[in-house]
Amino acid sequence: MENTDQQGKAEKAFKNFGKRLDDFMVEVNEASEHLQKEFKSRFEELKESAEELKEQAKDKERWKEVEANLKKAGEQLNNAFKAAFKKKDGQ
Repeated sequence: MENTDQQGKAEKAFKNFGKRLDDFMVEVNEASEHLQKEFKSRFEELKESAEELKEQAKDKERWKEVEANLKKAGEQLNNAFKAAFKKKDGQ
């Protein structure tokens, strides 16, 4: 009889362990789904940030080109004024 009681206790312990393991697996799956959603959200944010940086880099290159052209135009205007005033002073 004592042997039967021990078997019953072992079965009950294993059954309880199995239930806890099943509950744990459900929690792990839920956490996994939550983490996947979180990582996907973070990844999307990073992609958007990368696109913003890409656009800003393009704009910087464009503005560098504009700045260079304005600088050239300023130098040409400066040279034109110098030439105009030299002729006037030379007469």
